[in-house]
Formats: sequence, C-alpha cells, structure tokens
Amino acid sequence: MSKRLTGNLNTKYMEAANKLHLSAESNRKKVVCYVESYTDIFFWRSILDDFRRDGIEFQIMLPSRTNLSRGKKQAMMNRLGENLGKYMIACVDSDYDYLLQGTSPTSREMLTNPFVLQTYTYSIENYQCYAPSLHEVCVMSTLNDRRIFDFEEYMRLYSNIVYELFVWSVWLYRNNMYKDMPLNSFLNFVSVEKMNIMKPGDAMEDLRHRVNRKVAYMQRNYPKAKGKLGPLKQELETLGVTRDNVYLFVQGHHILENVVMAAMDPVCTLLRREREREIKNLANGRKQQMDNELASYNHSQCPIDQMLRRNTDFKDSDIYQLLKRDIEKLIGLILEDEPDESDKPASSAISAEDIPSAARETGSFDESAWRNA
Repeated sequence: MSKRLTGNLNTKYMEAANKLHLSAESNRKKVVCYVESYTDIFFWRSILDDFRRDGIEFQIMLPSRTNLSRGKKQAMMNRLGENLGKYMIACVDSDYDYLLQGTSPTSREMLTNPFVLQTYTYSIENYQCYAPSLHEVCVMSTLNDRRIFDFEEYMRLYSNIVYELFVWSVWLYRNNMYKDMPLNSFLNFVSVEKMNIMKPGDAMEDLRHRVNRKVAYMQRNYPKAKGKLGPLKQELETLGVTRDNVYLFVQGHHILENVVMAAMDPVCTLLRREREREIKNLANGRKQQMDNELASYNHSQCPIDQMLRRNTDFKDSDIYQLLKRDIEKLIGLILEDEPDESDKPASSAISAEDIPSAARETGSFDESAWRNA
C-alpha cells in the first residue's frame, strides 16, 4: 500500500469524500472523470452536461497532477485500473480497441468495465468531423452561410474509397500482424493530397489509385486472408462500421488535419473573400465605412480549426447512441441505493466466447509491441 494519500485514491475514497462534503444545500454525488489530455476536457464536459440530473455532478480531470504523462494507458490502466468505480471513472478514445473486440488487455478492459466510457469512434476528433455538421462549422468560422461544397458527399466518397484498405488494417491488427502495415503507413495511403475544391474529383481519383494499388498488393501477398475478410466486414457492420462512415474509425487527428481541413481551408478562404467583396461593393467607394465594416467582419471571425474542436453537433449520429447508452447505464449504477461489495460489477458487453474466431486464431495479442510501434 502506498504511503502517500494520492497513491490510495480510488472509488471508495471518492465515496467517502462525497459523504464528508454532503450538506442539506448540496446533496449531489460527485463523480470524478479522468480523461486523456487537455483537449478532451471540453469534449467530455459538453457530453456529460447533457446527463446532469439531481444527485450527480461530474468533474473532469487529468489522471496525473504530478507529471505530464497522458493517454489512455495513464487514464485507464497504469494509475487507475481496479480503482475505478461509481465515483471515479475513465473517459477514453476507443482507438482500434473497440474494433479489436477483446483481443488485447486494454480492449478487454475497455469493453467489460462499466466505469470506462469510450468514444466508439477512433477518437474525439472523429466526432468533431461528423460530416453533416461541417457546413455549420464553416458558418461559425466565416459568418457566411452559402453552400459551395458538399461535405457530406465528400466524406461519404472518401469512406467508400478507403473502406477495403481499412478492413485490411483491422484484420492485420486482430491477427497480431500490424507491423506489416503500421498505422502510420496506412495513414499515408489514405491522405487527401492537392485538394482543389473546384475539381475535388482529381484528389479523390489520386486517393483511389493509391488505395487500390495497396489493396492489390495485400491480396497478392496475404493469400491466407482469403475467406476471412468477408466475415470481418459483416462483423464490423454490426459494430457500426459501414462503407459510408469509415472516416469515423480512422485515426481522428489524421481525419481532421489531412482530410477535413484539406477541404475546409480552401472552402473557408473562398467564403471569406466572397463576404469581403460583398462589403466592398456595398460601400460604394465610402472608404472609411468600408474599412470599419471589414475590420468588424475580421474581428468576428474565428479560426476554422478552433471551431472544429468546439463542434458538438454530432449527437444525432448513430455511433454516438452507443456512448449515450453507456452513460445511461453508468448513471443507473451510480444512483443504485444497494451497497456494491466489489464496486466493479461484471459487464455483459463481451466475453471470451464473443471474441471473433479470426482474432482467437493467433492467441494472445502483443499489445505492448503494438502501442510502441
């Protein structure tokens, strides 16, 4: 047992602290929610605020106040692990762990522990890049509501193009062969390059050519995958992955920076120039009035990347409903009046029998090597 108080923080400690601080004026149960990084704080606050109700108060925190360690392992495994419970939970990005379906220790913990909330998308950035919300993000940034680009069709087409290679990537990770196509290598193949929003088809065809060439390579060099990818696609569909929404499950930073921003930057530039031309035309040569109006417009704008990271218009997406379901279940556990001996009940989310046969074939998953790859 640690000699320091901070070394013994667990859900029981938080429960005792709650009882100590309860008063007639404030009888809320405080639930500490550990997240992976600074950028996660606003995201999880914007979600958990929707579930505030009498008796519960969520407090978002980083897992360490003594060093700069961050990430899922820090938030969920290294420091917290078995200490999680009704009054101390972890909120983490799913990465590939949701799609691995229990073939790694972190995946099993994340899927079976009711006190771990996961995004189900690869990360929070995938939610922020939810296609139906991207036009509204442009409006928030440029204050110009004209639609000059179809973001929903763009993200749908992107997903369809990268789908086959994405399935290969998941298959390799499930079979402990991720070194044959590491994540960084996969992301290089699925980047959008030289986007011209007036002719987006050129960039999409270039992407299609690169992806198809890599898929053909995989088919030639991994004959043992024959007959395995079809069932995997069916299973992924039950998990929410379709040809039209793959962008939600590819690394979020990559999607934001190398797919969404590749189109959003030029779109927002055109919208700003259009608004500035409109102001100049309406000024009719009155320079002082024109300068004042342009200055006001410039001061009212916000950088597009900041607007993306503040985007919360994703809560009607199908994949978000899985996270919403988990939060409702968690609240039910917190509000239970009966004492909980273990304070960590087993979940029916996944069992050894649920792990896909393709994943069981290779035995244990070498997670430490994967995390360091």
